[in-house]
Amino acid sequence: MNGLRAAHRKGVSQWVERVMPDIWCLQETRAPQDAIDPIVADFAKIYAADGKNLLNQDEVCRIKGRAGVALMTPLPILDVRRGLPGLNEDVDTGRWLEADIKTPNGATLTVVCVYVHSGDIADPAKMEQKYRFLNAMTQRLRWFQDRASEENGVQTAVCGDFNIAHTPRDIKNAKPNETHSGFLPQERAYMDNWFNRIGLVDTVRTLAGPVQGPYTWWSQRGRAFDHDTGWRLDYQVDTPKLAAAARSFAIDKADSYASRWSDHAPLTISYDLQALR
Repeated sequence: MNGLRAAHRKGVSQWVERVMPDIWCLQETRAPQDAIDPIVADFAKIYAADGKNLLNQDEVCRIKGRAGVALMTPLPILDVRRGLPGLNEDVDTGRWLEADIKTPNGATLTVVCVYVHSGDIADPAKMEQKYRFLNAMTQRLRWFQDRASEENGVQTAVCGDFNIAHTPRDIKNAKPNETHSGFLPQERAYMDNWFNRIGLVDTVRTLAGPVQGPYTWWSQRGRAFDHDTGWRLDYQVDTPKLAAAARSFAIDKADSYASRWSDHAPLTISYDLQALR
């Protein structure tokens, strides 16, 4: 969101009214609870007009003005878990939220909203925070895959801002960014492990095929947005059975720099959930 209050002020409600996602994951809300609640109430009015009761779960970062994640849905929420196991530092809060959701066909689906540390190659402490988070995330992803592999196992979607462009197809200018955080070989190796060893699926890449992009983030500097000099930082990583139920995706890049409500564009994936029976 690059700040929920800023996005709300700049017109994110128009996107909500048009798309009305069944499950909506937000990252980088960067707001206290008393600021989040009235904005969520505005979103809830949009759903109420369609006869739906919007539920919200969120985690505010313990460091003021940082991070923050939220998950909103009109579907029944069965259970919620906040934070990655083993990470208890303030800087790791507001970054991981799990919800078990009952789908319309009666299946249970775990949805994770994640905001990975951005890191900073010039600041070893920030890179250490990122790698620590990615290590804990990898353990959790392995657990999701093991659970999903069981008979009638619960499927999982991990959605959010990973702050890593996985391959040269996921970034406009790959070579000059190989020494920058977000495209370091060490960071990208985590994603290699998730997809090639653990067996999870980069669902957008599967749907899009071997094309350049599609990008989801453009720097606020220069004319990156105008020239589509972007990065694919936002992913939906699924357990295989759920990924097989994906039918289409959309990235709602704004029509112009001035009409953006974030430096990211929202990513939406549509599924045939009957396949989860």
